[in-house]
Amino acid sequence: MIRKIGFVIASLIVTGMCAQDGSISPYSYFGLGDIREVGTVENQMMGDIGVYADSIHVNLKNPAAYSKLGVSGRDDFGITTYTAGLSRKQLRFKSFAEEQSSAVINLDYLALALTLKEGLGLGFGLRPYSSVGYNFEDLRGVEGSRILNQYSGEGGLNKVFVSAGYELLKDVSIGVTVNYNFGTIESLRVQSTEGVQFGAKDRRESRIGGFDLNYALNYTPAIDKDHTLYTSLRVNTQANLSARNTQQIGSFALSSNQDIEIIDVNLERQGLKDTGVKIPTTGTLGIGYGENLKWFLGAEYSYQQLGDYENEFLSSDNLVYNNASTFALGGFITPDRNSFESFFKRVTYRAGLRYAKTGMVINNKDVNNLGITFGLGLPLGRSFSNLNLGFELGRRGTSAADLIEESYFKINLGLSLSEQWFRKRRIN
Repeated sequence: MIRKIGFVIASLIVTGMCAQDGSISPYSYFGLGDIREVGTVENQMMGDIGVYADSIHVNLKNPAAYSKLGVSGRDDFGITTYTAGLSRKQLRFKSFAEEQSSAVINLDYLALALTLKEGLGLGFGLRPYSSVGYNFEDLRGVEGSRILNQYSGEGGLNKVFVSAGYELLKDVSIGVTVNYNFGTIESLRVQSTEGVQFGAKDRRESRIGGFDLNYALNYTPAIDKDHTLYTSLRVNTQANLSARNTQQIGSFALSSNQDIEIIDVNLERQGLKDTGVKIPTTGTLGIGYGENLKWFLGAEYSYQQLGDYENEFLSSDNLVYNNASTFALGGFITPDRNSFESFFKRVTYRAGLRYAKTGMVINNKDVNNLGITFGLGLPLGRSFSNLNLGFELGRRGTSAADLIEESYFKINLGLSLSEQWFRKRRIN
């Protein structure tokens, strides 16, 4: 037990030290990058809803769900769960004139959860919040004096989190997650003009850090002997992050690509050395109905007043933020969890649908995202552990107004390893 906890802690440290280039999307140019804050593979394959809670799965989206971990009504209720998720995303980019394809592999989360006592659970881990990874060009003007702008960027933000869930009353659970956000975003703009032997560079770096909180309230009354109504209210509070910024500008020779002169910009004089980054509050309502560990169907609606987003140093002229919202629908079915005759009856089948208005308006065009999800939860022996395989088909953006339409196919692989860590001694 102790060795396993030590291994997970060491893994978290190593993972945190290794920055991920988790995006290849041109939309990661905007704001803090491509938002990648998702739930476990189990959640993602149900449209990424977080209203459902059970005794054997970690729910990263809903801290109140930690109160359900463990085998209720037994002396050996305690469960420790290790969970990790990987994904491979294949993207096709389509503009008005051409198409391109690429792919990226990411670690999506790494976490540990355990039961402290019946009705009280604790979890901690690491997961990304956003990723920056883009490289594109913009050529304008008439032949002979055209101006070429080349944009590239990398980095992003990660979250280290600690969560706790507690069953306050019968059928009523509360929870809180404390997130520490950290990371660096780097961007480079290179400009050159036809017929001119020198070009210009603008390199910017922003080191960002700060806390935010995620509160949850679950109400799960029994409708009858077998069926339960699942409801949740979650509020991810406004994140007021701090950023330490640097900027360099200079010139270079086009023939050799050698820098000629690079100057550190005095951002302190402009009031941009230390700035704030405000990520507005997100509220989520969820409702569902089902039979514990057998079947479930639920829906969620999230709303964020993204028009209040602020990042003075990393801003874009052609981007406006409107309020963002997401509607998701999903569920699962396990034909017979205890079947001895058929492995496939013990498999959990999941599916979902998600439509998001991202709140980004670029060149006066809304950028929306539609995804269809489905997958399998494969039991590992007769234990509580399982291997989760998921798929997502989706489309984001549009090829109109000089924008890019992204079509993507995402493969998710998640591992959930659970064991009972406390057994009361019995004397025969």
